[in-house]
Amino acid sequence: MSLAERPVTDLKGVGTALSLKLERLGIHKLQDLLFHLPMRYQDRTRIVPIGALRPGDECVVCGEVKAADVVQGRRRSLLCRIQDGTGTLTLRFFHFSAAQKNGLKPGSRIRCFGEARPGPAGLEMVHPEYRQQRDSGLEPVADTLTPIYPATEGLQQTRLRTLCQQALEELNGDNLAELLPQEMRDRWQLWSLADSLRYLHNPPVDADQHLLLEGMHPAQRRLAFEELLAHNLALQQIRHKTQQQGAPSLPPQHRLIPAFLEQLPFPLTGAQQRVSQEVARDLAQSYPMLRLVQGDVGSGKTVVAALAALQAVENGLQAAVMAPTEILAEQHFNNFSQWLEPLGLEVAWLAGKLKGKTRAAQLAKIADGSAKVVVGTHALFQDEVLFHDLGLVVVDEQHRFGVHQRLSLREKGRNGHLAPHQLIMTATPIPRTLTMSAYADLDCSIIDELPPGRTPVNTVVIADSRRDQVIGRVRSACAEGRQVYWVCTLIEESEALQCQAAEVTCETLREQLPELRIGLVHGRMKPAEKAAVMASFKAAELDLLVATTVIEVGVDVPNASVMIIENPERLGLAQLHQLRGRVGRGSVESFCVLMYQAPLSNQGRERLAVMRETTDGFKIAEKDLQLRGPGEVLGTRQTGMMQFRIADLQRDGDLLTRVRQLAGQMHGYPQQSAQLVRRWLGQGEEYGNV
Repeated sequence: MSLAERPVTDLKGVGTALSLKLERLGIHKLQDLLFHLPMRYQDRTRIVPIGALRPGDECVVCGEVKAADVVQGRRRSLLCRIQDGTGTLTLRFFHFSAAQKNGLKPGSRIRCFGEARPGPAGLEMVHPEYRQQRDSGLEPVADTLTPIYPATEGLQQTRLRTLCQQALEELNGDNLAELLPQEMRDRWQLWSLADSLRYLHNPPVDADQHLLLEGMHPAQRRLAFEELLAHNLALQQIRHKTQQQGAPSLPPQHRLIPAFLEQLPFPLTGAQQRVSQEVARDLAQSYPMLRLVQGDVGSGKTVVAALAALQAVENGLQAAVMAPTEILAEQHFNNFSQWLEPLGLEVAWLAGKLKGKTRAAQLAKIADGSAKVVVGTHALFQDEVLFHDLGLVVVDEQHRFGVHQRLSLREKGRNGHLAPHQLIMTATPIPRTLTMSAYADLDCSIIDELPPGRTPVNTVVIADSRRDQVIGRVRSACAEGRQVYWVCTLIEESEALQCQAAEVTCETLREQLPELRIGLVHGRMKPAEKAAVMASFKAAELDLLVATTVIEVGVDVPNASVMIIENPERLGLAQLHQLRGRVGRGSVESFCVLMYQAPLSNQGRERLAVMRETTDGFKIAEKDLQLRGPGEVLGTRQTGMMQFRIADLQRDGDLLTRVRQLAGQMHGYPQQSAQLVRRWLGQGEEYGNV
């Protein structure tokens, strides 16, 4: 039986209680133990003379017990003094038993391992691992570095080491398949799987610990390569399955689109034209389009989505446009209605807040096909939403939705037989490394040009102590007829506290700026209240809008030219970039003031410097990935795809080009491909069957 099938309870000493603890670490089978790699290593291969110890040394010492006494200090502790002829060392135990004290008899010899630290009477080790020496005193030291594993409560390192060693003893060429074809391993000079695992669990004495710690040893890179390949293959499986399903062919009909372009108050940019043509070509195919359109805030993605929707409608089918928040969905609904109703098309609206007869009326229009374009939130996923003939799904801000949710919409296609085309849009620029791995099932287009007349935003970083100056700047901007955003963030996750902070700030600003009309919007207001305040701001009935980060996506007020962000050091770069994109949407010079609380951490200083130096969303995204890692940039919980066991997209990004090449060649090895996905994602490949 393979190690992927054998449960950990096959190992000696593993019963129900221990197997439950191992489950918390994601360890169910023997193979999982082999892939549970050490975080770091300790060198227990030589005994260090006590006289040669320096503070911070982590090592093995051996000595004779001279005294062992219980001492009453601030905390009761057991102190044991040992000597080896070169010096004296204190061992300190805060948790101990009478049996332990009695076992440390003067004259007995012990060997211990720990970190030497300065103490009241010279160097000491606190809670070292130790054992009694046999009479001969010639017990061998470890002949490999000692692994330190990620652990969980109630599971000690010694037990984990024993289990991993047992699993290694079971490892042979028959029960853990080498799934990368030999010619590919030779070509890329990759270690074998078994050699990599044996090395990483038991590195030799002369192993390069720095390389191991950095995750750059060839044995680690071999495993990272295989894991990235498995993720890539899994996403390609999704793509393949979706494309096999077939989709309605929607060639351009040139009936509605020319009229739509004529009524637009601006010409399309070159980038919009290029991306629209790529989308139009995809829609004409008889298999589903799966295209990701990335474009910075305000680059005109919505117009590209409208052109795609019209191509579906020209062919007699419906288009659905889905956004993650009601504010953004409502804005899309207003835009689409404004653009499409003059062409004689009805746009339906569906969100969680719609109830009763209004909801029933919208559902009826969607089901009978009288609504050609449907705009909504994730309410569109619900079973009761039946489309007459859905040909295209547009998903805005994809990273807010999971892979599952995006795929479930394909079931809303032509009676479940043909999949609708999918256009995914995001204003969060995704670094190339993430696009290549997290979105390997999608083709990618980039709108890399801002519409003419858009002005770059000047970003100023200023300490909270200069708040009066900032208020003065707000006063003068509003006196010139401009509008201002004031964004409040809080370190607490609690939405209630964030809203409270926004309310307090709003009251303070009303006292300091009595001549201004000031509005407030936050996440705990009812959708209708929020919408009313936003509408007032858009209609220039308010001068200053105090808000929490709910305004991050999709609010478009060209007259707003100043944004103040309080405590920007508490937000990720991508979020700051999104917020900043709310200003600079008109032709007037715009400013974003980042008002931080001193003192700033090094990372906080680095983040704000990036914001000040560049407005390029892709540069910002790369830096965000570097500082925060892929889980946070993409939202690990939402994607369900980015929980790597060994690979790290920032560190191993250079492997992705090779991974893609190899993924293309693996089509000739369907059995190995399926096994690779199963090995690294467990039943994760089921996201292809949603």
